[in-house]
Amino acid sequence: MASRPLYLGPRLKRLRRELGLTQQAMADELGISPSYIALIERNQRPLTADLLLRLARAYKLDMADLAADDRDDYARRLTDSLRDPIFADIDLPPLEVADVAASFPGVTEALLRLYGAWQREQQALAEQRHDGAGSSASDPVGEARRFVAARRNYFPTIDSKAEELAGEIDKAGGPREWLRKRGVRVRFLPPDVMMDAIRRYDRHNEQLLIDDTLTLSSRTWQMVQHIAYTALRPEISAVIRGESFASQTAANLVRRALAGYAAAALLMPYDRFARAVDARRYDIEALAGLFGTSFEQVAHRLTTLNRPGQERVPFFFIRVDTAGNVSKRLDGAGFPFAAHGGGCPLWSVHDTFRTPGKVVMQWLDLPDGQRFFSVARTVTSGGGGFDRPVTTRAIALACAAEHAPRLIYATGTDPKAAVATPIGVTCRLCHRAQCTARAEPPIGREILPDDYRRAAEPFSFAES
Repeated sequence: MASRPLYLGPRLKRLRRELGLTQQAMADELGISPSYIALIERNQRPLTADLLLRLARAYKLDMADLAADDRDDYARRLTDSLRDPIFADIDLPPLEVADVAASFPGVTEALLRLYGAWQREQQALAEQRHDGAGSSASDPVGEARRFVAARRNYFPTIDSKAEELAGEIDKAGGPREWLRKRGVRVRFLPPDVMMDAIRRYDRHNEQLLIDDTLTLSSRTWQMVQHIAYTALRPEISAVIRGESFASQTAANLVRRALAGYAAAALLMPYDRFARAVDARRYDIEALAGLFGTSFEQVAHRLTTLNRPGQERVPFFFIRVDTAGNVSKRLDGAGFPFAAHGGGCPLWSVHDTFRTPGKVVMQWLDLPDGQRFFSVARTVTSGGGGFDRPVTTRAIALACAAEHAPRLIYATGTDPKAAVATPIGVTCRLCHRAQCTARAEPPIGREILPDDYRRAAEPFSFAES
């Protein structure tokens, strides 16, 4: 029986976009016309064995993976989706479903994405109605954070290999030279040439392309991220091998987190960084200057110093935007941050936007009596050109009050005598009666009427 022709248009299009290539550029490298590439991508021409071989050679791809035919898988997934009761009143003959999957893989992929998104939203709504929290399947970000937190944000095999590799990079004269000696040329190119990417690896020409508007520390970061994804791939894969994630998104987020961890370990090797931390007394700006990194990169690295016998101050790390959305969170200090709902407006991390670039310190007093010390500051990303947007966020590190004297920011202050700001985890869980900043009443408390008396606080509630 003759084998079926391979129609892999959507897959070829995805590959081309991942490589950051135009149809013209890919056609030139494969020795065919751009119009032929366009026909293949629209599934109007099959992918021949000869062209398949050229693709594998040009971009160093596994031919078996590239040649895998998605049609049967698409047909099965589409059939399974269309069994949902929501489609029960529509006549959907199996042959028509199979024909759509085979002839229109792009449309099929779009339908599957829409159905998957709808399913996740329905599941999230059901979970919220049941217990107010989302499941792992509907919260890949939360699942990735729990994976990191369960390991105290410390991955010894990655750290050890990165420390060894960092020595090689230093001897070579830096990451750019290290890459050059391994056949990878680093080039800094304008944004229009980068096609909306800030880093792209051209596997065909063995070139690492980086946006030339990035700051020096950001350029270095992109180079070591590439080294992390390539030279430290076995260590990263070993950490997640055997793990079962609720979704591919969660798996991708964990892999991204581990690559970021590895990149930080390459720039700030554990032993050298830990010694500098002690010598500089956790002065984040001084450490950033010493290691040629950013304020945020140093703050993030401080949360990873958990090597047994060589632990440093345990920190809670958070990054928020001007609307209060949390884009990164790492807990190594037992800080009771709410998984749902807004944070406490009395925490100075939300005030740092008024004083951009200034480090703001604050002693914090939680309702249960726990005391913390917080260091917060704004950080920026983007920019680099007249019409390029700049994003400003705030990051904060918090540690238990008893550790604060080890930090330069709390010099000369007695943690027990320091005046602390009374904050809550979130308004719905905070039962402090005297709070004029409250946005919502606490769960489980009866709100008193204000017919005859209106207090300064937004809500007055019964004591029991």
